[in-house]
Amino acid sequence: MSGLVSDYFYELPPELVADRPAAHRDASRMLVLHRSDGRIEHRMFRDFQAYLKPGDIVALNDSKVIKARLLSEGGRTEIFLLEDLGGRAWKCLARPGRKLSPGVRVSIAGTTAEVRDVLPGGERIFIFDDEVDLETHGHMPLPPYFKRQADSDDLERYQTIFADKPGSVAAPTAGLHFTPEILSVIPHAFLTLHVGAGTFLPVKTEKISEHEMHEESYEIGREAASALNAANRIVAVGTTATRVLESQPQGPLCETSGRTRIFIHPPYQFHHVGALLTNFHLPESTLLMLVSALASREMVLAAYAEAIRERYRFFSYGDCMLIVD
Repeated sequence: MSGLVSDYFYELPPELVADRPAAHRDASRMLVLHRSDGRIEHRMFRDFQAYLKPGDIVALNDSKVIKARLLSEGGRTEIFLLEDLGGRAWKCLARPGRKLSPGVRVSIAGTTAEVRDVLPGGERIFIFDDEVDLETHGHMPLPPYFKRQADSDDLERYQTIFADKPGSVAAPTAGLHFTPEILSVIPHAFLTLHVGAGTFLPVKTEKISEHEMHEESYEIGREAASALNAANRIVAVGTTATRVLESQPQGPLCETSGRTRIFIHPPYQFHHVGALLTNFHLPESTLLMLVSALASREMVLAAYAEAIRERYRFFSYGDCMLIVD
């Protein structure tokens, strides 16, 4: 078994990092990995429906990305909203952190925020004097590896077409490939997982077993649970939908909500998800480890090497991979 973070390293040419989306959502390439024998096919995302079997249902995350980056006038202070705690209190990341100790007040986003507490991980609890108008004052929170600021195109393209429930600070990116036309012809159900900034955090321990996973809130509605239970196979779109489903007990799914910090890595055995559509993930990331639990680490890294040779586009705005039986 591969128990070290370094077992999930691969070299990626920097020019293969996609910092802009494809011209059309469904124009992405799709590497199809057959986990039964390691066979690889090179297709387009438009071919996704061809890999669905009778009785399949596609599980999609309908969380909506909020404009989580707040900048003070002049840009000297940045507050990155992580979680709404209610009562105008937010758990946040902030910089410059050394100047933001408890009691400090900051004029930002058309109001004033006070640092109420500093958490052990460096996050801060801010209390805002007024509700923050994120549509007016917020900025789209692009991944740091884009190395650019969000623009007007990102307001549309860094959001799935079915985004509905605000709460994520990063997009569930496997869903970005879907168009209304494709969605209309596939059986699907929506669940919700609000993606946290922890999705970008590196694993800081060399032994995988020592890593502490970030926590995220989720919800499965009654209709979704019923539809998923009736399926012969659940095809999860993205690692976020996968984490919701695999957080549930074995057996029939139920209407539920809660929080999960499930860490899926080999030799985990899946009990709800039968196939997975996902983007290509960063080296040594928990997301790559999750994918390697559905296929094997060796098979997934071989597929990544093939994708690099074929010049696939990587990460949030990149191409995708479909793992099937």
